[in-house]
Amino acid sequence: MYGLHGKFRAHPGQRDALLDVLLDAAGRLRELDGCYLYVVSTAPDDPDGIWVTEIWRDQAAHQASLAHPAIQALITAGRPLIAAMSDRSEFTPLGGKGLPAGATR
Repeated sequence: MYGLHGKFRAHPGQRDALLDVLLDAAGRLRELDGCYLYVVSTAPDDPDGIWVTEIWRDQAAHQASLAHPAIQALITAGRPLIAAMSDRSEFTPLGGKGLPAGATR
């Protein structure tokens, strides 16, 4: 499996608009094979920050999603709302609640 975790910093006053785009992406990813988890989160003490955690079948499934026309449109819509991206980490999920049977180590 392949995982990503990162922080988006929205331009001041644009967090809700960026959240809308990212949550739309979460809905659309339900239709794509290979995405096990896509979670969008905020922190009460950070008015412009958004955290996204993703778990994929493998890195190739993640890369393929980025070429999907609907995801491309959301990336185009979200880019102008992003001031910065930071704290990006790649990881290898080994198992846990919510992951499909057989997807764990």
